[in-house]
Amino acid sequence: MRPYAGMVNAPRAVRAALVLTGFTAAAAQIVLMRELMVAFRGNDISIGLALGTWLFWTAVGSGASGRLAPRAASPLGLVAALQALLALAIPATVLAVRAARAAIEPVPGESFGPGSMVLISAGTLCVFCALSGALFPAASLLCRGGREASAAGVAYLWEAIGAAAGGLAAALVLIRYLSPIEIAWGLGLASALAACGMAALAGGRFRWLVAAAPLLLLGCALSGTLARWDAASVRGMWPGSRLVATRNSVYGSLAVVDSGGARSAYENGVRLFTVPDPEAAEEAVDYALLEAPAPRSVLLIGGGFNGSAAEALRHPGVERLDYVELDPALLDMARDFFPRQWAPLRADPRVHLHAMDGRLFVKTAGRSWDAIVVNLPDPQTAQLNRFFTAGFFAEAAGRLTDAGVLSFALAGSENYIPENLAELLRCMNRTARSVFPEVVAMPGETIHFFAARRRGVLAAGTDELLARLRARHLPARYAREYYIRFRLAPDRTGELEAQMRPLAATPVNRDSRPVAYYFDVALWSSQFHQGYRRAFAVLAKAGLGEVAGLAGALALLAAAGCGLLPGRERRRRASAGFCTVAMGFSTIGLEILLLLGFQAAYGYVYTGMALLIAAFMAGVAAGSWLGLRSAGSSVGFRLAGVQAATALACIAACAPPGNAAWFPAMALVAGALGGFAFPLVARVFSSGAGTLYALDLAGSCLGAALFSTYLIPVFGFIGTGLLMALVCLAAGLTAVLSFPEERPLLSFLRRPER
Repeated sequence: MRPYAGMVNAPRAVRAALVLTGFTAAAAQIVLMRELMVAFRGNDISIGLALGTWLFWTAVGSGASGRLAPRAASPLGLVAALQALLALAIPATVLAVRAARAAIEPVPGESFGPGSMVLISAGTLCVFCALSGALFPAASLLCRGGREASAAGVAYLWEAIGAAAGGLAAALVLIRYLSPIEIAWGLGLASALAACGMAALAGGRFRWLVAAAPLLLLGCALSGTLARWDAASVRGMWPGSRLVATRNSVYGSLAVVDSGGARSAYENGVRLFTVPDPEAAEEAVDYALLEAPAPRSVLLIGGGFNGSAAEALRHPGVERLDYVELDPALLDMARDFFPRQWAPLRADPRVHLHAMDGRLFVKTAGRSWDAIVVNLPDPQTAQLNRFFTAGFFAEAAGRLTDAGVLSFALAGSENYIPENLAELLRCMNRTARSVFPEVVAMPGETIHFFAARRRGVLAAGTDELLARLRARHLPARYAREYYIRFRLAPDRTGELEAQMRPLAATPVNRDSRPVAYYFDVALWSSQFHQGYRRAFAVLAKAGLGEVAGLAGALALLAAAGCGLLPGRERRRRASAGFCTVAMGFSTIGLEILLLLGFQAAYGYVYTGMALLIAAFMAGVAAGSWLGLRSAGSSVGFRLAGVQAATALACIAACAPPGNAAWFPAMALVAGALGGFAFPLVARVFSSGAGTLYALDLAGSCLGAALFSTYLIPVFGFIGTGLLMALVCLAAGLTAVLSFPEERPLLSFLRRPER
């Protein structure tokens, strides 16, 4: 290896490069995941697929670099070149994601199926993620300093510090004040300047090659080319419509679009409301308020600017309307771009606007309502699913008056109800009935559910509902006698009741087992290919025992295979690799469990979520530091101890929290366990940092794909925690069997080595 200039300053430069790599990867991940979520119209399976693709390409880059980087004539020059390429790839990837949606979207407004999502994610993320992954093993070569066994651990430590800072900065600062392309350009420029500094240390031709990156980024910005590309790419995401305005907030990407004389608001690609849309406005609140005998106080959660809030105020006797929207930026956009809907609400003293999470508002408001109307989309994400669980229904029931009514709605069908939709309806029916003694549903393209705290509150039938309508003299065009009689025809209501009658195996949708979200994802995927429907049906029918048996058998088979390999070093490397995959799998699972648990318990408080992620990455950094300082040679038993502790953490993460501090504390512990394990296995992979990092990412990739889209919705927190613990214990057993020479009690497992 050729020595390079500035050897004394190299360790500091390398540490700075690793911190910047972690910072850039974490911040860019938040930006790019938001862009992909907008492109895919926001459901959680898109996030799982995109994150899995992200980790896959990062693992590919790390594995390839781990083999090729040691052959480089100038490792520091290689790191500088990779950093410069990464600087250009960040803004280019943002533009590529937007262009891919415009290029592949077959019909404006049509959703993508899972296959298209994988194709777009793989095609747009491959360059950036591969370069990001390649940087780790290349930079770890510069961390050796005569201690090759600790090089990967040192690199992991500094990258984790950068990732913690990057995630926190992006969540709390960058996305509040900058657009995605501005963030990407800033990250790219910082990386390019850092690359120039390292190239100056490396000397030779690298100085001139790397200098092109910051010059190119500065030239694009100063000439206005970047701004023009940004504007054109945003407009291209809305073909056939006129983009009125866009705005980014900590909660998502907002857009206002004109199309065919109507103006719609979108958040993360999901349509929130359209104006004018009198049918949706009347249906959202009129049926619910007619089911309430004499509503005077109303809580409307979401979707009020399509006319729903104004429609509620037309009911005589309504004295107070609390309207809750999560994102304050949406209220600002309503003021600016929906003035005809905004002005009357702000002028009416009965209206009280609240910019906060709707569920958190229900828990903390300290008052009761005669009607609570959940005017939100179907439970197609974990965030939305929180408003369709038994936990939320119980909280809402506690805030209803004795004659109060809760209303929520799901997308339905006028004629045929497919089995996937029937499963979702049965689940929601059973969930509502687990809390409320009286539940009825109104059939139609949108199926409205109404629930009351006591029997006799809801209208006894069509005649009583129409009597309430006549008594209130509502000037409704859609919620009127003709439509009500049609929708509540005996044959229609009887067919719906039969379809949504719960079966013995129908589960209750709970915060700790969000199964309705899984049913909704299965329903969504079936519209693209019947193969998806069959696959989701098979997975949903698999029991926890069957899945646990399969996972246990595979894990034990892997453990046995590692222990039976010939040669001590091969057994050790195989065992360390299996432990790395298991740790990546379980720690990302712990992170997802904690994020969903915090969300369910305390609402979607974005700063709290950011602190959880920062606590996890801070734990990774602290654990890596402790692992590097750990003395002794008992790698196998230390690994087994970490895996056992991780198994306990997986089970503890499913327990009800004592208070809000429990979540960041558990995130810190989870990160520390993963961080502590990495330097241990790095001692075994003393010359394979790229392979080791790729294995860690491969385990995380598998976990990202499984936890949010299948394991947690179907088996709940406890079942998922037990599966994770099983994998950890199998990995710990592998470590014990592969390092028998570390303890005399296992000396009988030793085999003579040649």
